[in-house]
Amino acid sequence: MNLQPIYDFLALPPDEMLLRMMILFGWIPIALTFLWGILQVWVDYRQNQFAAKQKFIYLAIDVPRGNEQSPKAVENLFTYLAGAHGTLNLIDTYWEGKYQLGFSFEIVSIEGYTQFVVRTPEGFRQLVETAFYSQYPDAEITEINDYTIGMPSVFPDNEYDVWGAEFVQVKHWTYPIKTYKDFEHQYGPPETHFRDPMAALMDLCSSLHAGEQLWYQILVTPTDFEWVKKGEEEISKIMKEKPKAKPSTVNKIIDEALGWVDAGAGTTLKPGAGEVKKDDALKMMDLKPAQKKAVEGIQEKISKMGFKFKMRMVYIAKKDVMNKPKVVNGFVGFIKQFSFNDLNNLKPDMSVTATSTAYLFKESRLLARKNRIVKRFMGRSGYGSPAGVMNSEELATLWHFPIEHVVKAPLLQKASGRKAEAPITLPLSEPPTGTVIPDEIFQVFGQETKPKPAEPEVEKSGLQEENIFTMEPQESEKSVKLEDDDQPPVNLPFV
Repeated sequence: MNLQPIYDFLALPPDEMLLRMMILFGWIPIALTFLWGILQVWVDYRQNQFAAKQKFIYLAIDVPRGNEQSPKAVENLFTYLAGAHGTLNLIDTYWEGKYQLGFSFEIVSIEGYTQFVVRTPEGFRQLVETAFYSQYPDAEITEINDYTIGMPSVFPDNEYDVWGAEFVQVKHWTYPIKTYKDFEHQYGPPETHFRDPMAALMDLCSSLHAGEQLWYQILVTPTDFEWVKKGEEEISKIMKEKPKAKPSTVNKIIDEALGWVDAGAGTTLKPGAGEVKKDDALKMMDLKPAQKKAVEGIQEKISKMGFKFKMRMVYIAKKDVMNKPKVVNGFVGFIKQFSFNDLNNLKPDMSVTATSTAYLFKESRLLARKNRIVKRFMGRSGYGSPAGVMNSEELATLWHFPIEHVVKAPLLQKASGRKAEAPITLPLSEPPTGTVIPDEIFQVFGQETKPKPAEPEVEKSGLQEENIFTMEPQESEKSVKLEDDDQPPVNLPFV
């Protein structure tokens, strides 16, 4: 074998050696980068074609009157929706452009009237309805139009202005935020044991005036269990556990042969045999309080079902009534309730997506951000800040129906009444001769009985809400507005 060319190459000066290396092999990383770029363009093209074929619908969820369900019910709901997760092969991903479809859980306040909305692929409609009815049998679910239709999507606009941002996790998403369990205490009457963090948002939504709208959106996508491994890796880092390296096949063969020789000759030929290795890994009792809390918090988080998530908030209003200090700072205050300074918290992504700029070209960059945040909200787009991961408990904390005895939200849309089966004591056949039918029974399957005396008309008081997304308000059911206007806004979506 002639090794002279190799010797000649090694004898060259360093600069000439580097130049020849670049000429011979420098094109490889450039070619790989180019091929990777072509692949990404192709996948994006196929995914756009796949997305164009999908149909999404919007479901308005009217919360039950007198709701006493804790956020645990919504946590169970999210866990059930994890059934939408599917496995994709290489053909699905790179040829057909398929990707995992998700949901958008939203709260919209239009001039103070508040509605919970879920955007779902049409194929998952029954899955969503089953999830809600299993936890809230008395809820009312109605298909509505997209409430963002008709609002400006290009700025500057002559009439409206906008502020918006995406909210991101401050630390790595393996660290949890504060959840609804941390808002429970054991002091005072039983009805005060849970201080619902949703109260701040409901009060803010109810305070909006004519011409103001607040949109709150959480994109939720079911995912696999790979994120759990990231949590375990983070725990290992905290506890200074060294990852176990997988030995190669050659090393396994050598170790096995040396082991047989050691056993037969009574010697110690195997490298490292007989040595006592020092274990540098920390034990739970050696951890500092903050480290121990982090390990327990991460372990608790990865024990539940996880979802990829993205959160957005948009405040759009007429220029003459826009009140950013009240709405923007109020919403940020609502989000700050879920902060653990030693674990994780959420913050507006001021550097990339928030409609706030500084330094050079402020006006042009500000308009570009406004247009991007509004279009991405309207399209429920996955673009923007990198998606994080939250488990079902964290999502249920950020989006759940308020408990009525804790949260007073007079303009929140609620189900009209409780649904119930006919009582089992109703007679199913003609009663025997001589049976006296009580006056309380007006009509039994078409049989005429004594008419029930008319009850005296009682003057109604208090707030009565109507489903503003599905019907016109009746004269006797008008909601009392906090300000001068007492009619629902005319631009609310209808089926």
